[in-house]
Amino acid sequence: MAAAAASAFSSTSHFALNKTHSPRRLSLPLRRSSAVGFSARRRTKPAAPLVTVRSLAHGRGGGGGNDGNFGGGGGGWNGGDEGESSGKRNREEAAMALAEIGRGTESLPADLAAAVEEGRIPAEIVRRFAELERSAVYRWLMQFAGFRERLLADDLFLAKVGIECGVGIFTKTAAEWERRRENFMKEIDFVVADVVMAIVADFMLVWLPAPTVSLRPPLAFNAGPIAKFFYSCPENGFQVALAGSSYSFLQRIGSIVRNGSKLFAVGTSASLIGTSVTNALIKARNSEDSAGEAEVPILSTSAAYGVYMAVSSNLRYQIVAGVLEQRILEPLLHNHKLVLGALCFAARTGNTFLGSLLWVDYARMIGIQKSEETE
Repeated sequence: MAAAAASAFSSTSHFALNKTHSPRRLSLPLRRSSAVGFSARRRTKPAAPLVTVRSLAHGRGGGGGNDGNFGGGGGGWNGGDEGESSGKRNREEAAMALAEIGRGTESLPADLAAAVEEGRIPAEIVRRFAELERSAVYRWLMQFAGFRERLLADDLFLAKVGIECGVGIFTKTAAEWERRRENFMKEIDFVVADVVMAIVADFMLVWLPAPTVSLRPPLAFNAGPIAKFFYSCPENGFQVALAGSSYSFLQRIGSIVRNGSKLFAVGTSASLIGTSVTNALIKARNSEDSAGEAEVPILSTSAAYGVYMAVSSNLRYQIVAGVLEQRILEPLLHNHKLVLGALCFAARTGNTFLGSLLWVDYARMIGIQKSEETE
């Protein structure tokens, strides 16, 4: 709250200076506001009612800079007249949407109610929340902040998770069958371990780059500049900003870097667990089989997989979610959910297949896997 107050004071002071030095004349006399601290120089209508300039804290995210590019919440809220008018318009339209569905802000989750009152989200998000609550499954999932932010940005998010995990199970199992053939059932323990780790990785590949409607509270006043910067970045570097907000190019790059670091940790951890389980099973089998089987190098494989997810998977999934789905398919097929879902299924299946090819080439290039010709 202290950060929001400081941001409001800085923004309103900047607003004051701009108005003071503007060549345009004010048509209404202004009373000195405690938040702004100025009054009009000339009174053209002495009998007119006095107007108090409102604080610009509403309609802006916390923890941001004065230029609006680093605002928190749903993005970098525009400063000055544009930011104030956007926040006011969002509040009025959201209030009308709530009146239409016969609800008040007290019936909304605390973070969503705060975003409505601050003018950080447009009316369409309020309507989408009401529509999603009609489903018992969505109503239960939206009790959790992470799911709520993603479902409000994309009502097909859950379907995309199912598509990605389903495709991952099928393709991974097919790859295991292709590699093991007649030993598939004998080595079913390896297969299960690999498929489980693939499901975890696939879920995170949908979760992290998914566009969101950010409902986070402002950062603490003493937060560092790095924390403030990454707080202001979107979840997806290519996602569409909400009405009244915008993201700078640097913030979008920051989103890719932040998600890359998270996916590096996810990929490395998943591979560490998977290769450790695989090696344990190999040791148990080698104790009964004199021929023996070479163990998988744990550290090099895990680090390589982490780098692969941070770079290749990160960029591919951000482009699929933020460009192909949100910017191209969704606007064209918004009212044709079945067709939209089918095209998303095709796009994500193709992306998974491409990722499998790239991983094999990458693993052979760095030497953690050998091609059949060199074995």
